[in-house]
Amino acid sequence: MSTKVSESTGYVPNLQMSAFGYVMAVAIALLLLPALPVIAVVWLLWRAFVAEDPPESSYERWRTETANRERDRKPNSPNGA
Repeated sequence: MSTKVSESTGYVPNLQMSAFGYVMAVAIALLLLPALPVIAVVWLLWRAFVAEDPPESSYERWRTETANRERDRKPNSPNGA
């Protein structure tokens, strides 16, 4: 039994497989084209009735909390303003 491992030839483009992939992508796109209006209506209904508001980013929450803490830390001015 041989234990020799041949050297890798590296990445070589395979034009036949690339062409097959592009042909399949076009075929799938053409088959799904008639379903596009149905998919769009379902997506719009989902966004309107099911989807929640996007969560607030942690940076926004941090910025607001930091501003509130700094405001609370400031001493009251002597003139009452």
